[in-house]
Amino acid sequence: MKAIAWYALAALAEIGGCFSFWAWLKQNKSGVWIVPGLCSLAFFAFILTRIEVEYAGRAYAAYGGIYILMSLLWMWGVEKTRPDRWDTLGATLCVMGTLVILLAPRK
Repeated sequence: MKAIAWYALAALAEIGGCFSFWAWLKQNKSGVWIVPGLCSLAFFAFILTRIEVEYAGRAYAAYGGIYILMSLLWMWGVEKTRPDRWDTLGATLCVMGTLVILLAPRK
């Protein structure tokens, strides 16, 4: 499904953008980290407009489950901390909710 790919890309852009602020403020990285972070967050906002749904609110709601999954994958891949069973269960429930929103038969 094309929407899932857009959501995954949007999540990476948002997480990367937010992580740049995290690195600056919590890990004492240079303030220069903000520049790519702001660009990444603007790219994230643009990507969400590529999702083919009728209402913005529905696009944002469905995005939530993918964001949660991608955040845990980020934690595992970038921060080298493996999600535990509760993280996995929570992400599974959220992705199921995303699929219900995206795949529900509508008029």
